[in-house]
Amino acid sequence: MKRLLTFLSTLCCLSFNLQAQNKTSPSSLQERMQWFQDGKLGVFIHWGIYSVKGVDESWSFHNHKISYKDYMAQLNGFTASKYNPEEWAALIKESGARYAVITTKHHDGVALWPTKEKHFSAVKNTPAKRDLIKPFFNALEKQGIKKGAYFSLIDWSHPDYPAILRDSNRYKMQDDLARWGRFKTFAHNQIDELLANYNPDLWWFDGEWEHSSKEWESEKIKDKILKAQPWAIANDRLLDFGHYETYEQTIPPTRPKKFPYWEACMTSNLNWGYHPDDTNYKTPFQVISIFADVISNGGVYLFDIGPKEDGSIPAEQVHILKELGKWNKKHEEAVFGTIAGIEAGHFYGPTTLSKDSTTLYLFLQPQSSGQVMLKGLNNKINKIRVVGTNHELTHQVQSKMTWGNVPGIVFIDVPAKVNDTYMTVLALELEKPISIYKSDGEK
Repeated sequence: MKRLLTFLSTLCCLSFNLQAQNKTSPSSLQERMQWFQDGKLGVFIHWGIYSVKGVDESWSFHNHKISYKDYMAQLNGFTASKYNPEEWAALIKESGARYAVITTKHHDGVALWPTKEKHFSAVKNTPAKRDLIKPFFNALEKQGIKKGAYFSLIDWSHPDYPAILRDSNRYKMQDDLARWGRFKTFAHNQIDELLANYNPDLWWFDGEWEHSSKEWESEKIKDKILKAQPWAIANDRLLDFGHYETYEQTIPPTRPKKFPYWEACMTSNLNWGYHPDDTNYKTPFQVISIFADVISNGGVYLFDIGPKEDGSIPAEQVHILKELGKWNKKHEEAVFGTIAGIEAGHFYGPTTLSKDSTTLYLFLQPQSSGQVMLKGLNNKINKIRVVGTNHELTHQVQSKMTWGNVPGIVFIDVPAKVNDTYMTVLALELEKPISIYKSDGEK
């Protein structure tokens, strides 16, 4: 997950974003992607042997922060002794998330399921000694939550994979295509195992940057996924054949125009996975603010947690998810099943719309009171409600031209008593589907 902060990797990332989706027609995806677009929120789970020492997942040995030997010694301490998949799934449900993605295998090559391949797994090589994916997916199904499988295409531990450390390789792929072929067979076999035994709804691929789509045989991977699960979706890191774009640790400053489906994945503090040395956690308000911004632009937010080696989830992350859940429950109508809001500049904050575009939701800055302003609304407002409460608000329309087509400026009176703890949301019920005036106005 954690990419090298170098100019080269930045160029690679940009290149991949440009080529991703180029063999997938947006119009052909609407029915397939509807649950994802409506769901708005997912929970990412980075869990593996790296939680024993609380080090960077895979990258810590790749970047020489720790020796490979010391990194892999964590196999001996990965117990999953307090792992309760039902509690995990219940917490994810409480947060309001509609899907969850777990690391079935990171770049270190340690599978969390009983792979039949001759390679590392939590079942064969750790004290956990059991399948950690199956019970979690079963618990998600009981909660009605979509199942997502993170899968690293690269495997820095596998003897047939070219790369291992940032400054050294086992061999050059072009010099030994037979060896590369053995690795591809291994990787495809593991994907087949996950398909046959776990049937994920969503595939979250990673590690694509070290080889091309042709070298990974992305089309073959896509075909086998859709054959096993015709309605499954995959992110754009399955080069050329993904169904949505992935933005890591960032929010696009403007609404992505190239492809309609996108996701922003972000950590709960500064690191992926369990990092006891990292106490720089996002506050619930910050998480809710990011979430509102993402859905305002038609995206989906994937929020990461990192359980400890025993399977318990840090209290700080539990707190964030529970507070997010309280806010989501109160403001559900403005969040889930909505569409992207109006373009920036008409309102100073995030917005969403009901699917029929007759209700406009305004997400206010914290502790807003007095008047908030909305520009360019052509519609008559029938009612303004404070979402999740019984309060109705008054408004004025100023500077409306009686002789032209320029709408007035809407000022909404917001008393301090209606403020939510984190972010207040207003519902503007319109007489007709929304119409926004976008011209420069009369002169």
